[in-house]
Amino acid sequence: MTTPTANPLVSVIIPNYNYGNSIGKCIDAALGQTYQPIEVIVVDDHSTDDSLAKARQRPVTVLQTPRNSGVAVARNTGAAAARGEILFFVDSDVALRPDAVELAVAELAAHPEYGAVCGIYEEDPLIRDSIVEECRVLQAYCWRMASLGEVSFLFSSLTAIPRRVFEEVGPFNPRLRQTEEVDYGERMSARHQIMVTDQVRGWHDDDDELWPLLHKLYRRARLRVPLFARRRRFAKGFESPARSFGTVAALGVLASLPLAVLHPAWLLLTAALFGISLSADAEMYRHVRRRKGLPFLAVFTAVAFGTNVAIAAGIAVGALQWLVSRDFRRLYDADWSAARTPSSPTMVGTTA
Repeated sequence: MTTPTANPLVSVIIPNYNYGNSIGKCIDAALGQTYQPIEVIVVDDHSTDDSLAKARQRPVTVLQTPRNSGVAVARNTGAAAARGEILFFVDSDVALRPDAVELAVAELAAHPEYGAVCGIYEEDPLIRDSIVEECRVLQAYCWRMASLGEVSFLFSSLTAIPRRVFEEVGPFNPRLRQTEEVDYGERMSARHQIMVTDQVRGWHDDDDELWPLLHKLYRRARLRVPLFARRRRFAKGFESPARSFGTVAALGVLASLPLAVLHPAWLLLTAALFGISLSADAEMYRHVRRRKGLPFLAVFTAVAFGTNVAIAAGIAVGALQWLVSRDFRRLYDADWSAARTPSSPTMVGTTA
């Protein structure tokens, strides 16, 4: 008689910096998983709010980075301390569905060729603070649903990676405070398949104010330009050609508006560009209308248009910076391979 193989230990790694509003829900959801055995490791990156105190109130391992260093270092610190055969990274503004870990483990077991299994966000926010947040979460849901299957980037806020793959690919680039997940996806997808599935899900507490959201998207788009230039092709999944053209068209809408001062006929160009921008994500807008109705769709369209403009502006500025700055062109080329082990973290909590 064959002895059943024991379930592999899963280490849920939660990087955190000032997410006191959601860290409790995130940890509780990780502790409430249907899968066992599991360990939960919270790595605090020197928060200045009450999130560290909230983490210490729960039966998890709590570590702290030597100094505020960014999410890449926090994830690496958690991975170095983890004992599990599978590393499940989840951001501190995400609360997993109870079966998320179980389904991710099953997917990895069924497909040993996968380097990572990434989940998606639910359609509704974890904490509903504003209609802007509701729109953004729904947009992110639609974009991820359109990316199901193999991709060439990593949704590091909700992803399971076998330890053997993580050790082979190496840690997250500790020099990057932004776009570290895109860099990691580029490195991993050169060796392993990265799969996005709608079976593994969680609720996300996204930005609830428009300007911080747009600024974040602008900054991330700008910092991705050196990677875009290096690979010279569209990514699999998220950055589809149609969506990229739609994003550029959204920026063209704003650029063409001043021409209407010269002659109203130029408004035809503006309308055409706006139509192109909408058609690039036509299924998303149809889905929002079916689920939320026309009044909400009007607000959603305005927020989505703003996000497209911010992304396009970031790419445009990044392209100019790439042309004039050698350091910017080499943003992802620096030799950091020696920094494979984080500095010793501080233990500030207990293990369940």
